[in-house]
Amino acid sequence: MAHANARLTPRGRLLLIERVIEQRWEVAHAARAMGISRQCAHRWIKRYRDAGPDAGIAVLQDRSSRPHHSPRATSPQVEDRVLALRREQRRGQDWLGPELGVPARTVSRILRRNAVPYLRECDPMTGEVIRASKTTAVRYEREHPGELVHVDVKKIGRIPDGGGWRAHGREMGKTHAQKKARIGYDYIHSMVDDHTRLAYSEAHDDERGTTCAGFLLRAAAYFAAHGVRIERVLSDNHFSYRNSSDFIEAVAAIGARQKFIKPHCPWQNGKVERYNRTLAAEWAYARVYLTNQDRLEALAPWVEHYNTQRRHTALGGQPPISRLS
Repeated sequence: MAHANARLTPRGRLLLIERVIEQRWEVAHAARAMGISRQCAHRWIKRYRDAGPDAGIAVLQDRSSRPHHSPRATSPQVEDRVLALRREQRRGQDWLGPELGVPARTVSRILRRNAVPYLRECDPMTGEVIRASKTTAVRYEREHPGELVHVDVKKIGRIPDGGGWRAHGREMGKTHAQKKARIGYDYIHSMVDDHTRLAYSEAHDDERGTTCAGFLLRAAAYFAAHGVRIERVLSDNHFSYRNSSDFIEAVAAIGARQKFIKPHCPWQNGKVERYNRTLAAEWAYARVYLTNQDRLEALAPWVEHYNTQRRHTALGGQPPISRLS
């Protein structure tokens, strides 16, 4: 387990050392390849060299950020008083602090350190936790395929002919003409089934209502070819989903009902949001493309791989197609 604020794991730090010391990489090049700053790379290299060649990976392990001495730390007696008064009165830090003569911020740290639940999650009469947060460990999943599908659009910048900065470095695009050039965006429309995680994606030039409607009809046909009949369509509150007559008619045409997430709560559409993240990491930015068309042509094969071969942790390490068998 890496430090909470660390960019590299101990294995990644050792790889950095091997590239710089053994393979003679420039520190700047190794740092860029691993997504860290040069200062961070120099820090790990210095620690390794100071410890000597026999130290191995042990010297690259995380060290505690806790100071050796904390003369102004809150005493255990004060901490016990804060926790006892919180249990008794069920009040927040702004009330507990002045009551005990302790800064409100200190009271807040004590409560968080001891995993005391927020008042908004508790019953005001008994103090019992009655509400789950958005990061609840209880995850829902529909019982059968097609009962609910998630729909969303991912916006990604197009690639100029010859490749962008990922192919040619950060110096790409520093001339005035390159800065003024507008290459636009691709809009990746996606649908994910809640039960099976079966996915379907298309790239378009916009996210208008007519485009979203056409995508929905083709996605429904793709799902139907796999034996899945869509019953409910869940989306965010984008104008194209909520107000477009074309999209509303498309939902009715496939015999489904339309559902919307609560405004500003994207986690309610979490399965397709997480799919968008995977799509970006494993398709859009997984390798260097020299033209935008090269990337678009790789989309359909990647979706097929995602559905039929890629292991999904929420499905016990099986691909989505396994739940249709």
